[in-house]
Amino acid sequence: QVQLVESGGGLVQAGGSLRLSCTASSGRTFSSYVMGWFRQAPGKEREFVAAISWNGGSTYYAGSVKGRSTISRDNAKNTVYLQMSSLKPEDTAVYSCAADDGVVVTRNQYEYDYWGQGTQVTVSS
Repeated sequence: QVQLVESGGGLVQAGGSLRLSCTASSGRTFSSYVMGWFRQAPGKEREFVAAISWNGGSTYYAGSVKGRSTISRDNAKNTVYLQMSSLKPEDTAVYSCAADDGVVVTRNQYEYDYWGQGTQVTVSS
């Protein structure tokens, strides 16, 4: 079992930047998990944003954020980050991190085993 807590969301103007953090507490080594970020806007289904392998060596991005976002992790701090820049109003959503105890970096939300509660990101125009 792993508990995930996100932070760093807020209100930002279009064109601005935010860094989201997700810290894990578990009885299992954080570095054994693939980590992902997902988002859900009002009235829409949850969608994949980015994912990272256990050692940070592989990353995977949704086309909508590629080039504007960077996922990274610090295994010593049990934390995964999502740095977002050039934010757009359509990036407004609740952003959640998730942990997958598999080995493949995946965008499939159903592969992830543990989820945080999410942090709200609102981008004003």
